[in-house]
Amino acid sequence: MIDGVGLKELVTHPDERGYFRELIRVTDPFFAEGFGQWSVSNMRAGVLKAWHIHKAQVDWWYVAAGVLQVGLHDTRPPSPTFRETMTLWMGDDHPPRVLRIPPGVAHGCKVLRGPALLFYITSRVYDPADEGRIAHDDPAIGYDWLRPPQTP
Repeated sequence: MIDGVGLKELVTHPDERGYFRELIRVTDPFFAEGFGQWSVSNMRAGVLKAWHIHKAQVDWWYVAAGVLQVGLHDTRPPSPTFRETMTLWMGDDHPPRVLRIPPGVAHGCKVLRGPALLFYITSRVYDPADEGRIAHDDPAIGYDWLRPPQTP
């Protein structure tokens, strides 16, 4: 696990009407940086969005439908996991959870089954000065977004 990245396992309460699932409470230590903005991204199957990075903003991701392959790469030199990369899968047929992405951790996703609905909260409102992009095929990261998915 990359330092500062967190996964909050969620509890689902099903009944004959469907289910209820609580995602985040303002009192969760997992959500300590607090609310800035809530957004949703609707992505079609095969869409690739990588790499995205923030200087100060924390992201919390929840996949409500579809399946995403999520890639994370630590770009923070002082971090004990500097230059480490990890992959996880979120959405249908995977454990329900919320992903916390700290500043300085490059992140991206590929839609394996769509349409995918990614709901995300950010600790700050949109600020172009905090937004960064890294090419999906950056050799310094060495992540192969185009290989067939190796889901668990």
